Amino acid sequence: MKLEQFEMERMQSTWENLVRYNLSESGVHPVALQDLLSDPQDRATLLGLELGYSQANGTPELRRAIAGVYPGASEENILVATGTAEANFIVSWLLTEPGDEVIMMLPNYMQLWGLFRGFGAEVRPLWLREDRNWAPDLDELEQSISPRTKLIAVCNPNNPTGAILSQDDMDRIVAAARRADAWLLADEVYRGAELGGDITPSFWGRYEKVIITSGLSKAYGLPGLRIGWLASTTELAARAWSYHDYTTIGPGPASDFLAQVALRPENRQRIRERTHVILKTNYPVVHDWVKSHAGIFTLLEPKAGAIVYLKYDLPIGSLDLVERLRKERSVLLVPGEHFHMGKYLRIGFGSEAGFLREGLNLVGSFLAEL
Repeated sequence: MKLEQFEMERMQSTWENLVRYNLSESGVHPVALQDLLSDPQDRATLLGLELGYSQANGTPELRRAIAGVYPGASEENILVATGTAEANFIVSWLLTEPGDEVIMMLPNYMQLWGLFRGFGAEVRPLWLREDRNWAPDLDELEQSISPRTKLIAVCNPNNPTGAILSQDDMDRIVAAARRADAWLLADEVYRGAELGGDITPSFWGRYEKVIITSGLSKAYGLPGLRIGWLASTTELAARAWSYHDYTTIGPGPASDFLAQVALRPENRQRIRERTHVILKTNYPVVHDWVKSHAGIFTLLEPKAGAIVYLKYDLPIGSLDLVERLRKERSVLLVPGEHFHMGKYLRIGFGSEAGFLREGLNLVGSFLAEL
């Protein structure tokens, strides 16, 4: 197995903690530990934890809490992983063989693209169409399905566009997967970070061969816990656990406990309200900034996620633009080239509002000099 370089993650891992203004992040500003542990008893429990090996597939308490997000699920449907990234890795490793065909929504977080190709699959893109407000052409999907199609991978809500699939589109994707007897992998890590009031419907329960991956990083503002999961059939979850033995083995006990706290119904609601406030406060900041540069940028309003995906009209490629911006202004954005697209930029707006304004102002001054 030879993996191609994961360009976006390599860039972020190298620079996100070194630049002054990291606007490459796609989640909301992280929750402080003292805010998560508002109950003194929870603080005492955390301090009393012994830092040994925890239950490798996630404690029963945590898996039950995660299962509570998916109607009809039980703890046996859940495998806890080190972030959504590990859940995606395990699924691709478990299901992909050389010669398989995978259909993958693009643009997308490109981890799965590299993994599927690294495990020997032929990856066929299902492009979201800008002229359809970042909706897929599902006639194209239905024409692409073949007897070799092992898996269809979607990201909903989508990274980087912030688009949300319609119910009809979800039904057609499920129908296409069922006709091919293919697995349907739905990365739903941005679910719960909607700019509007309604939470995005899940693919859970729509199909017998569905796999949901998600975690606490984006909508919950808890990326530092490194808690993600997959939810699927009990058989697939058990098989995936055996692969997990070869990766990180299991979550740390502190992260497992803190995830349990975060997923209590009252805390889930409180965290979701916090996320919604951040998005509703900050989106007008980035929207007005884009509007002030109307001759440069085109924006289709995102429906979810703390990200905007901007098409731009400047005589410079997106990777060169991002590199110069980092070097000359110490601001980090994500170039469209990392999504196999051209003159686009992904800008995260989930940080504190003042920080966001300062970073955008530096981007504006840089653009004025081009």
